[in-house]
Amino acid sequence: MKDGTPPKIQVDGLSIGFPGLTVQHGISFTVKTGSIFAIMGSSGCGKSTLLKTMIGLLRPSAGTIRVEDIDYWALGNAERAKLGRRFGVLFQDGALWTSMTTGDNVALAMRMLTKLSASSIASLVRVKLAMVGLAASSFTMPADLSGGMRKRAGLARALALDPDILFFDEPSAGLDPTASRRLDDLICELRDGFGTTVVLVSHELPSLFAICDDGIFLDPVSKTPIAHGAPRVLRDTCVNETVRAFMHRERIQSDRPAPDAAHG
Repeated sequence: MKDGTPPKIQVDGLSIGFPGLTVQHGISFTVKTGSIFAIMGSSGCGKSTLLKTMIGLLRPSAGTIRVEDIDYWALGNAERAKLGRRFGVLFQDGALWTSMTTGDNVALAMRMLTKLSASSIASLVRVKLAMVGLAASSFTMPADLSGGMRKRAGLARALALDPDILFFDEPSAGLDPTASRRLDDLICELRDGFGTTVVLVSHELPSLFAICDDGIFLDPVSKTPIAHGAPRVLRDTCVNETVRAFMHRERIQSDRPAPDAAHG
């Protein structure tokens, strides 16, 4: 890299999928330290499969994923789990345990993976919830939170072990524009305030254009990446028709005439 800083993540020649099914192949990209990197593409192209491979839930069939020059999938299970503690993950639905309070959800990883005292964990839970604007929600059950609040609670839990890499699977899905913008702001604050590196799967154009520094676009037909770059740059300069249609789809949809009322 030109500035001499090694990449946070280096993916080379990756093939992903399931037994008998290749979802994507020939995936290569770098994620710079302190950047927000987008995994883009239409539904079914393999975005979430790539994310699962990067966080250790699905072994690749070929290629390498290096985290600060450590070959992640070449490690033994114990070493890979140890490295994985540097990852924070926010799944699409928040994945909160509904039988636990919001505070207990955030505390779970600390209780399982650290030797911190109960009082220290309680203090850290308050800090993490305050970071995402949920300081008063420690004793609230997930079912009593709004959709946006559940996403922020999931983010607080992802931050429990102070990760230096955050992974998000469709973080804005199901949120209204106000809640989505607030979550975008939180992601940028983590990047700017703590130097956190972020990798996110998303098809939400406003978020992609607003916060992402770089990205990769996966094509379900060729099963390969067909574009690299910041989403707003791809929107303005990419000549690939599939990418342009994706990046301009909201404008195209808004230009369509309204259905004839007489035809339903």
